[in-house]
Order: sequence, then C-alpha cells, then structure tokens
Amino acid sequence: MHLFVSFQGPNDGHHVSYRRFRRRIIQRSSSEGPSASTPLATGGQSEPRFELETVCQRLELDSPPRHHEPAQIRHLQGNLHEIELTGSLSHSGDVTSTNTQHTVTTRRWTATENAPEQGWVWSAAIEEHGNAQQADSYERTHALQPFAVLDSTSVSQQGKSVIKLAAPSLLNDYYTNLLDCSCDGIIALALGSSVYLWNSETHALVGYLVPSPQPGGTYLQTISCLSWSRDGRTLCIGTRRGELQLWDVEQKQNTRCLRSHLSVVRALSWKQQLLSSGSVLGHIHHLDPRAPTPLVGAVVQKEAICSLQWSPGDDWLASGSTEGLLCIWDRDIAGVTRSHQPITMMTQPSAVKAMGWCPWQSKMIATGGGLKDGELRIWDTDLGTCVTSAHTKSQICSLRWAEKKRYLVTGHGLPRHQITCWSWEFPSLSPVYQLRVHSDRVLHLAIHSESTKMFSAGADQRFLILDM
Repeated sequence: MHLFVSFQGPNDGHHVSYRRFRRRIIQRSSSEGPSASTPLATGGQSEPRFELETVCQRLELDSPPRHHEPAQIRHLQGNLHEIELTGSLSHSGDVTSTNTQHTVTTRRWTATENAPEQGWVWSAAIEEHGNAQQADSYERTHALQPFAVLDSTSVSQQGKSVIKLAAPSLLNDYYTNLLDCSCDGIIALALGSSVYLWNSETHALVGYLVPSPQPGGTYLQTISCLSWSRDGRTLCIGTRRGELQLWDVEQKQNTRCLRSHLSVVRALSWKQQLLSSGSVLGHIHHLDPRAPTPLVGAVVQKEAICSLQWSPGDDWLASGSTEGLLCIWDRDIAGVTRSHQPITMMTQPSAVKAMGWCPWQSKMIATGGGLKDGELRIWDTDLGTCVTSAHTKSQICSLRWAEKKRYLVTGHGLPRHQITCWSWEFPSLSPVYQLRVHSDRVLHLAIHSESTKMFSAGADQRFLILDM
C-alpha cells in the first residue's frame, strides 16, 4: 500500500509517494537546519538559508537558543564578516552585508556600557569555619569541590612529588585552552561554565567566577579559552559565543565585555597591554581593551585557529590551525585587512594545537602533532624549516617551555597519557624523564615562571602539581 501526499507548489499541484515525500523532507531539513512540525512553508517557500564557512560545518559550535542571542555583527572593512568592536552593548542602526553567497542583516553597536549581557559574577572562596548553611549549599552544588586534595602523598616512579587535586566538570575538548598560571602563581582553571582561581603558593582557593543569573533562561556560556595578562592583573575569558570578558582580579570586577567574534574563540595571547584573539573561522583580532574602540587590527588565516602566541620579545605572532598550518606574523598589527599575509608558513600532518616559543632561542618554536602524527618538532621561523624532531608515538595535547630548568614539557593523550620532559641541546632533542600520573589525556599544562612547579589538568578531571 502506498500513501500519496498532495501539496500545492508555487505554480501547480503535485502528487508524490510517501517515500519520495519523506526523502525530500530529510534532504531539506539536513541542508536548511531543523524543520518544524510543518516542514514546508506556505506557498512552497522555505526559511532563508544561511551558509556557514566549511570549518564551521566541521567543528562543533556551542550556540545558544536563537531567542537568547541578538544580532551582534558589524560589517568590517574588507568584508571580514567578524564583529568590529566598540566595547558596548546597546545598538543603533542596521547594516546590510552582501556577498555572492548570502546576505546578512546586522546591527551596528555603539559604546555606552561595559556590563555583560550574560557573564560571570565574582564569588569569594568559602572559609573553612564560615557560614555553615552557605557551606552546605556549596557542597550540594559541588559534590566534589574544585581543588579538593585527593592524594598528597603519591610519588611518581621517577621520584618526583605529585599532589592530586579534583577538577570536576573539566571539558574534555582537545581544542580548548582552559588552564593558565599568572606571574604571581595564581592558577585560573575553567570548570564547566565557571572559572576557579587558586593560589599555587598557599594552596588556597582565592575565589571563582560563576555565571550570573539570567531571568527567563538557563543557558550557560561554555568557556573555550582563558589567558592571564603578563602583569597578572587581568584575566581574559573567551567563550564559544565569540565573547571576551576581562576581569580585574585584584578589584574582583569585570572591566570589559567585548563581542569580538562570530564564532568560537579558540586562543588568546597578550602583547604587553594588547590582546590578540583567534577564532574558529580563522580570524585574528588585535584589541586594546583600554580604548573606547578596542579593535586596532585584524587579519584572516585560511583555516580554523586553535593556538595563538606572541614571541617572548613581541616581534612575531604564531598562529596554529586545525589543518596543520603554522603561520608566523610580523609585529605590524594595525588595520583591518584580508591582504595582510604571514611572513612564514609551515605545515605538519595534524592540528597545530600544542605550540610554544622557546624563551632562550627567540626565533625557535616547538609544535606537537595530534593522534595520527605524534611528532614533536622545533622550527626555525626565519628559514621556515624543522631543525629537529622526535617521534612520541602518542597524541600531543599540550606543550610548555620551562625556562628555569631549560626543559620542554609535553602532555600526551592516547595511548599512555604521559607527561614528558625534554632536553634540547641544539640540535639534539631527547627525553629526560616521563611521568604517567593521569589516567586520561593531559589536556593542559602550565608552569610558574618564578618556580619549578608544573601544573597539569587532564580529561580524568584531575589537577596535578608536579615539582620539576
């Protein structure tokens, strides 16, 4: 038995079999987004179609429900299709941006205030002998408290002391950057939709940034990256909605909310008081948070950005892509243009997520390969060549240089989830020791520049302190 469905097209009626009708519905819903209970609009017209860039279709975007997200786009010079910042939240006027593929109507934003529409609020750490009722409420909300000591007596097979702390709700995402240590030894760690600040010297929780209450909605922003300013005074938080929030930690207040990108903010890096951010659409924005109009420059990389780092002397900016492209940009960041090109480009077979400039060899940069590669490489950015490499036989998730010990430290995923310390005496690159202290991949590493302490956060939801 065949079921026939009749519907009226724009010019005439058609009779199709149910199987063909169902196939058309599936094809339409997969190409134009989720369909409603009535898949065809009146008159055979469908909703406007929005085509995302290829990388947007490949990578998961954490977008909130449409009714919570206002239009926040401004047409950039050079048709960059990323937001031009004026550091505010109210809007005036509409701008229409058109190209051969699609038309997007956007809003022009003006500088009026910095209070975030949906951000975080500061909460102080609960004292051990504080309000019992408040503590009980906190325990119910956080059954396993962040930075709670799990094991303080364990010693690794290499004779290195290890302290294991809890890191509940740590997002298991290879492309995130959720751990950083300030010059003062304050750890910032994003757990779920909150950021926890912990003093690595006193081993005390300083406080945490929790999502502000949102009337009429429960959507919480997912944090994709964070970074301390070089003076340790400002913490920048990037989200999957393209927002940047800057916090003065000493004053415990939000100083700026910047709607920087139209896509996930994957990486952040500071150049003195200037901040650079990279998005999943390949856009790099250079921002001066002190200025009324913070956007001072922007460039576009061909592929999605997953790492970004200024060199120690601020002479070059390195950006790594999900497709294995490593770009080196010069210090000239002024202007918003597509024409600005990197001075050097290098490639590896997998994403350039683990990346770091050598502190004592200014033109050398190290990169780690993903699961299908597993190669640790050191590049000469002047020549654009790999000067030395080592095969680790495992995914490299994170990478840091330890300047005081003159070590290169890598955090790994499958199959062994190890942390490896390397010695680099040009051109030789050799492992010094290896620690297997995580039961899942080591997503993030941080090193306190003024001490010999190293910190790691893994997909096993553990935060470890290691004495190098």
